[in-house]
Amino acid sequence: MFSFLRLATRLLLVLLLSQGLFACEDTTVEPGQNGTLEGVVLDAVNNQPVANAAITTNPATSSYTTDAQGKFAIAGVPLGKYALSIRKTDYKQETVNVQVNQNTPTEVKVILERAAGANKRPNVPTTPTPTDRATNQPTSVTLRWRSTDPDGKTDTLRNDVILYESGSTDRRQLLSNSRDTTVVASNLKYNTTYFWQVTVRDKAGETVKGDIWSFQTRAQPDNRFLFAREENGNTDVYSSDETGANLLRLTNSPFVETAPQLSPNRDRVAYTSNATGQFQIYTMNRDGSDARQVTLIPVDGYFNQGIGYRWSPDGAQLLYSSYNKLYRINRDGTGLTLLATAPQDRHFRECDWTAQGNRIVVQTVGVSVYDAELYLFNADGSNRTLLVSNLPGRLDSPSFSVDGRRVLYTRDLDGYEDATGRQLNAHIFTQNLDGTGVVDVSAGPGGTSSTSKANGFNDIVPRYAPDGSKIIFAQVNNVNRSTPDVYNVDLDGRNRTRLFQNATLPDWK
Repeated sequence: MFSFLRLATRLLLVLLLSQGLFACEDTTVEPGQNGTLEGVVLDAVNNQPVANAAITTNPATSSYTTDAQGKFAIAGVPLGKYALSIRKTDYKQETVNVQVNQNTPTEVKVILERAAGANKRPNVPTTPTPTDRATNQPTSVTLRWRSTDPDGKTDTLRNDVILYESGSTDRRQLLSNSRDTTVVASNLKYNTTYFWQVTVRDKAGETVKGDIWSFQTRAQPDNRFLFAREENGNTDVYSSDETGANLLRLTNSPFVETAPQLSPNRDRVAYTSNATGQFQIYTMNRDGSDARQVTLIPVDGYFNQGIGYRWSPDGAQLLYSSYNKLYRINRDGTGLTLLATAPQDRHFRECDWTAQGNRIVVQTVGVSVYDAELYLFNADGSNRTLLVSNLPGRLDSPSFSVDGRRVLYTRDLDGYEDATGRQLNAHIFTQNLDGTGVVDVSAGPGGTSSTSKANGFNDIVPRYAPDGSKIIFAQVNNVNRSTPDVYNVDLDGRNRTRLFQNATLPDWK
């Protein structure tokens, strides 16, 4: 028993000594290993740097913020995996998992999205064209401006544009919910101030109204010429100066507007339109605005679709024909007065009124356009006197000279007649009221002028120039539906000059 205890004691001592020896051996300790974490934070909409974004890691290192370029760098980061958190006011928090390795810096790009409710209103629109308070602008002007968005979403902005006329409660919506930053304001009045305002709306529905800008249109040009022109099947009234540089379209509708005449006091333009189904007389301002219907009984009858009327010499009234009746009416549509009734089975057609002697010249026509006569009346419709009797071919367009002593008209010298009313060789003639002193203007001096009317053409719808020195008229090929041009010519037929192409029924005041 004793021997067994001694043996156990020795074994225990040996074991303890062995453990002590192992504990005294040297142990190798590895040094700590670190890396570098670098990155940039960008806006999700415009890809621009996000400055002052807060950067934290998990496991925790230190807190950092991005610089003005949206960049950050964290050095001395122990190797391993991290969750990188990025925070910025008005943005959603973003978390990115990264692995920090030895030797090579770990680079990361973080995209931050705007937080709900962080949208900013668009900027106030700027840079108007024309510039604010600009003057001498055309009556059709292109408006331009600049719309921007602080959130960088300019391409999603929508624009509304409203135009106001000075002194009027009317407003025009030029643009609505459009991406465009230009719009054309057309059909403006001359010498008028207009105000316009742009409203900008972003995708989130935030809106901002711009400043109210203004511009003034130029003074109205003194266009002395009026004519009718057909384009694309539509006939409208135009005005122009002699050069054509200030051409203005005064009417614009799907109906026929024709036979323009400027009032003797030069304030209103009369014309006829079939907008009601029959031709009625209207007047408008010289820029085409303020159109008003004058007549209720139409300007109509045999071959008289809107052409049989004329201003009174003082511009206060209008003389016009309607079937077999000749009327006078005040320019505002009041005071309709019957002046004369045509002979049996005949209608009144074209007419004119002179202050010299206060007389009227008027054409009567039968069921055939070739059956025509010219008569003189007193302005009250009395004392009907035959001026030019019925002749072969067409007889049209009587008009007084400025001094009222002569009358001009057209006549087809070839005497051609067919069912269409065609003419082959219409000339302009002038003569005294007693029938003497007949001059064939279209033939030129002596009938041999090199500037006389060319064969195959007709001279039609003539009128005297306002100073009486020339005649304005339309020249047209004698083939039906040919396009007429407007010319003027001296009283003796010299100096035939084309003024306007594709034009007819001219007036010159």
